[in-house]
Amino acid sequence: MTPRRIVITAGASGIGRALAEAFLAQGDQVHVCDVDDAALDAMRQKLPAIHAARADVASESDMARFFDGVGDRLDVLINNAGVAGPTGRCEDLAPADWARTIDINLTGAFLATRLAIARLRRGRDAAIIMMSSNAGLFGCPLRSPYVASKWALIGLTKTLAMELGPDGITVNALCPASVEGPRIRGVIARDAAARGLTVAAVETEYKRQSSMRQFIQPDEIVAMVSFLASRAARNISGQAIAIDGHTEGLWSDLEPVR
Repeated sequence: MTPRRIVITAGASGIGRALAEAFLAQGDQVHVCDVDDAALDAMRQKLPAIHAARADVASESDMARFFDGVGDRLDVLINNAGVAGPTGRCEDLAPADWARTIDINLTGAFLATRLAIARLRRGRDAAIIMMSSNAGLFGCPLRSPYVASKWALIGLTKTLAMELGPDGITVNALCPASVEGPRIRGVIARDAAARGLTVAAVETEYKRQSSMRQFIQPDEIVAMVSFLASRAARNISGQAIAIDGHTEGLWSDLEPVR
């Protein structure tokens, strides 16, 4: 059987790289883009079978060039690229920081998806997976650009599922809580600084938002994405699937410092 062709945005490090390694191990042909040159170089050295290219998901020309290298057929698109965005009260945020967060998290998914659709129609058991967040299911103080982008991804997911279902393409959004790793550590540090709290206090607060009182592990994300991209999930589409240990809300008793 012909190997599946997989595209992962922001696939050179973190969750993206874990996904790339998992699909490669299954015998799939993997294409990733990223803006982190060091991470791309490291991937090329350790995993030369992966097609790794530099491309900014928010750049229309970059994405067009990247997809030219993918070819005319695609089986799975994983819109993984995203940034945490600024931390602060809405009135204190710079419009440029808002715009950059929306450009990467939302417009980047749109640009990749619009280029992928014709290729996915030629694919096998084709699937699109959006990396949203459980912040796309709740409000989250001091994170308005990030939250707005993640809610929007769910709306885009549900609309695309309606448009592409007749073509046999599933579209789902994954909504993880805080995933263990350097990225959430950075978010916690910025949140603590913005609110005048200790890093330990904010970490405890984040973990207490979940009934399970723990962060999500990257391999849990990999397992769910692998399932959604499999034939076993052919009738799962238009869903926002939480992997969040039963998070009930992202507001805390620890009030922001004014």
